[in-house]
Amino acid sequence: MEANFFERVYEIARQIPEGKVTSYGAIAKALGTARSARMVGWAMNACHNMDDVPAHRVVNRQGLLTGKHHFDGTNLMQQLLENEGIKVKNNQIVDFEKHFWEPEIVK
Repeated sequence: MEANFFERVYEIARQIPEGKVTSYGAIAKALGTARSARMVGWAMNACHNMDDVPAHRVVNRQGLLTGKHHFDGTNLMQQLLENEGIKVKNNQIVDFEKHFWEPEIVK
């Protein structure tokens, strides 16, 4: 049986290397649903109790920490990224292209 959409999103998120980020749209594209970036966002918002899903590594297409209000604490998402060597300024990843990780297309 095929994993549901949220679980497929989590499978990709678990592959994001430490010190890298990807976008909601890149995950949607990898799943073959390029117009479902918002659904990827819903999936990421629903994974709060899943310690094995690095939700802090998923940002919007400009590198903005749009999901930060879903983390406990004021700046937890930023702190987690900075602990991995990613600089954040004004809620945006500095050198976004350098830190961007493109997921492989899921077949």
